[in-house]
Amino acid sequence: MAALRASKGALRKELKRRVVALSAAEKQRQSRLLSDKLFKHPKYISSERIAVFLSMDDEVCTEEIIKDMFKRGKSCFIPRYQSNNSHMDMLKLSSLQDLETLPLTSWNIRQPTEDCKSREEALSSGGLDLMLMPGLGFDLFGGRLGRGKGFYDTYLRRCSKHPKGKPYTIALAFKEQLCQKIPVDANDVVIDEVLYEDQ
Repeated sequence: MAALRASKGALRKELKRRVVALSAAEKQRQSRLLSDKLFKHPKYISSERIAVFLSMDDEVCTEEIIKDMFKRGKSCFIPRYQSNNSHMDMLKLSSLQDLETLPLTSWNIRQPTEDCKSREEALSSGGLDLMLMPGLGFDLFGGRLGRGKGFYDTYLRRCSKHPKGKPYTIALAFKEQLCQKIPVDANDVVIDEVLYEDQ
C-alpha cells in the first residue's frame, strides 16, 4: 500500500511538472480540439444527462462543452465537493447565467453552495448517461490518477447503486497527461475511454 502511494505521489509530481510546462495557447488549442472530438462522439450525442467538471488551469478547458450542452438542450450536472471528506454531489446547472452566479472556491472554481437544497442531484433523480472525468494522468487501459481525494471514485461507486447504473466515463486529457501505466488499487474505478490528441 505504501509503495503504491509513493509511486502515485511521484507520478503526480511529474505530471504536474509536464502540464505546468504547457503554454496557455497550447492548452487552449488542445482543449478546442478535444471539445470538437467530443461533440462528434456517439456517446455524447446520444447522452441526455451529462456530468462535467469545471476546469482548473491545469485541466482541459470545459467551457465550450458546457455551452454546447445548453445549446443542444442536454441536462448539465456539475460537481460540488465537500472539503472535509471525499463526498461529492453532481448538481444540476440551469443555464450559463446560473454558472456565472456561483461563488468561487479556494481552488478558484465555481461550485454551488452547501445550503442550496433546491438543486437537483443527479442520483436523486434520473442518474447520469455520461460523466466527463478530470485527472492528473491517464493510461489507455482505463487507469486514472486523480488528485488523491477520491471524489470521483467514491461517486462512481454510488452511481453503480442507482437503477440506471454507472454512466459511461470519458476522460479529457492533454497528450502530456498520458502515461504508459497508472498504478491503481481496488479503490480506483477504471474509466471507459480517454479522449486526447493523436487518436
